[in-house]
Amino acid sequence: MWLVLLHLLAFLLPSRAMAGEIIGGKDAKPHSRPYMAYLTITRSNSEETNCGGFLIREDFVMTAAHCNGRTINITLGAHNIKKKEETQQHMVLLRSITHPEYKKNPPTNDIMLLQLEKKAKLTKAVKPLKLPRSFVKLKPGMVCSVAGWGGNLLANMQPVLQEVKLKVMRDEVCESCYPRNFKNKTQICAGDPRQWKSSYQGDSGGPLVCGKVAEGIVSYGNKYGAPPRVFTRISSYLSWIDRTMNSPRL
Repeated sequence: MWLVLLHLLAFLLPSRAMAGEIIGGKDAKPHSRPYMAYLTITRSNSEETNCGGFLIREDFVMTAAHCNGRTINITLGAHNIKKKEETQQHMVLLRSITHPEYKKNPPTNDIMLLQLEKKAKLTKAVKPLKLPRSFVKLKPGMVCSVAGWGGNLLANMQPVLQEVKLKVMRDEVCESCYPRNFKNKTQICAGDPRQWKSSYQGDSGGPLVCGKVAEGIVSYGNKYGAPPRVFTRISSYLSWIDRTMNSPRL
């Protein structure tokens, strides 16, 4: 009953919060999403937090710009992040590149590339995820998925990778919920308000996967976890991504 009340409260008090933990999902099949990256971030004030990310090339991980920090530790090939699995690869960050026009409030151009010092070893548990080839406007009603190690409203985190299916919504749904924040040219609206399925605190930076392609990045949403949620539209940044990944190393 109290979950129903929380859901109602979420709509009565529309407040923006960084997206993250999976709500209404389930345990993912071990290593069924070999592109997933687990990020441990230390902020400038020494605060530690976690985000998701995803491998897009042997030497690059994509995530949300708001996941940046003083240090970022990257783990690939993980299923249970509380265990030392043989599949895990702990990568050293060479540099983090946030989009030059990123703004924290309201979240705009919330995308960041993490260049690895060494290329990841590709295995069954570590594989890159494809990006769209051109600008994509997803059709409302299309079912996509999100994964991450966040928990839900009952727990701070889940050690085992979680996943949930989310429906792409019409832009008007997010324009109504986030009238000052939502930008339909660079953001995707996903998550049916009638279903208690969502990302929440902890999964920021993870991919919105549609048809085996990364179409979005977990960005922000209502602080109570109520859908819809907002995702950075990756296809709006393909030129910047290509230019950045193919520039000489610093």
